[in-house]
Amino acid sequence: MSRQIFNLPDLGEGLTDAELVNWLVNVGDEIKVDQPIAEVETAKSMVEVPSPYAGTVAELHGAAGETIDVGKPLISVDAAGAAGSAGPAGGSTSAAGGARAAEAHPDAEAYRNEERAGVQAPAAAAEPAEESGSGNVLIGYGTPGGHGGAKRTRRPKGSTGVRAGTAAPVAEPRTVSASAPAVAAAPDRAPRAAVAQAVRSAEAGDPAALAAAPPSNGSAPIGLAPQVVSPLVRKLARDGGLSISEMQGSGPGGLILRRDVEAALAGSSGSRTAVGSADTASTSVAADGAETDARTGLGIATRTPMKGVRKTVAAAMSQSRREIPEATVWVDVDATALLEMRAALKKRDPDSTPGLLAFIARFVTAGLAKFPELNTRVENDEIVGFDGVNLGFAAQTERGLMVPSIRGADKLSARELDAEIRRLAAVAREGKATPAELTSGTFTLNNYGVFGVDGSAAIINYPEVAILGVGRIIDKPWVVNGQLAVRKVTELTLAFDHRVCDGGTAGGFLRYVADAIESPGTVLADL
Repeated sequence: MSRQIFNLPDLGEGLTDAELVNWLVNVGDEIKVDQPIAEVETAKSMVEVPSPYAGTVAELHGAAGETIDVGKPLISVDAAGAAGSAGPAGGSTSAAGGARAAEAHPDAEAYRNEERAGVQAPAAAAEPAEESGSGNVLIGYGTPGGHGGAKRTRRPKGSTGVRAGTAAPVAEPRTVSASAPAVAAAPDRAPRAAVAQAVRSAEAGDPAALAAAPPSNGSAPIGLAPQVVSPLVRKLARDGGLSISEMQGSGPGGLILRRDVEAALAGSSGSRTAVGSADTASTSVAADGAETDARTGLGIATRTPMKGVRKTVAAAMSQSRREIPEATVWVDVDATALLEMRAALKKRDPDSTPGLLAFIARFVTAGLAKFPELNTRVENDEIVGFDGVNLGFAAQTERGLMVPSIRGADKLSARELDAEIRRLAAVAREGKATPAELTSGTFTLNNYGVFGVDGSAAIINYPEVAILGVGRIIDKPWVVNGQLAVRKVTELTLAFDHRVCDGGTAGGFLRYVADAIESPGTVLADL
């Protein structure tokens, strides 16, 4: 029986790991292609991972609560009916059985090759194959052509080609991306298929893999990009302050592997001895075995790993603070007229009257049309503007802070915005929001007034360039037509990226939204 190993894929979010929340299958269960096998949490959402294989569950690689790196084994499946002779390792090594398994699910093997090696083989003409599975990466948002009568393309035996981006009877020529290994561009480099196979074997712990790999001089030739195909390796080097371009890889064709980065980090630890010793001295063990913090002298009660939603939020907030030179403006607003207008609408139609946040959201989208600089993103030395607004709103859930976004919010009425806010808030609290719903925003609206506070110097939701906060609405003394009166007052706070605009633009946008809240009838008549 042929055993197939399914590695945890990149869940379409550019992340390097995921927390295993719950297994949906057990060892010995019979599973089908695209059957959900596990629930994982990442990028602030919990999603189901489907199996690209059919057969019997042989092994579950991990327990609930553990964090699994992208590209590491998730589940092993024994393919049904694929019999063969026992190889040196005791497993089935039948060439015919392996060919049948590959033909049954060609896209699954190609996807595994992409995730584990990142090396793409040159495309070649392929014969049409019968439909087999959907090729979904995640339930709910699979690959194009994942359902219905999509046609597959069969790769030539022994190749490591990638899955076709769209269904087509013949594979189309591909170009090598800038992030692909340099072996694709250098004639003196080994064929990509051989390199990919050697990398996979090396990662699996085969010591003979590198010896059998094509020769390499240990470093990328001048003028070619460093050979790094794993996002995890790049992140490890970046977090450790290492420059990939200055490293030499021990992998086939000079490929930089994780162990190369770890060795470089270990070699540079000597220069940071003082810092390291200070860190190791931060805690000590008391006579009774309890851990004591050396700096404060207090006992350490708990240690909570930063993972899942908290880890994602921490990374995003830290990046925002590092990269965005933000500034903040704020203004007090008399919201009495808006409250009175909504109360009148509720009397006439109590079941479908939009909430206050929906009205404010409509004012925001109208303001962004007048001040589009705040609906942009900074990419390198360019400011990228958008044809439309995806309005994100902060939602506090049991899993942490999430920011689902309303796509095409500028085209929706206040009533339509209210329906989307309610829908997205519900799926976010249930942990069912998709990565697209959580990462596609262009501007964020934050109603922290629900926590009973007036204002906040909010952190911009990277890579956006602005966030508008709304405080609680309370009774305050206010001058109206020269007379002191008690009015319903709130505070608006706008944090913006000073790279994309100056205070005049930010102040103009904030004033527009404030005026709309104070005189909603006038503004709504123009929308």
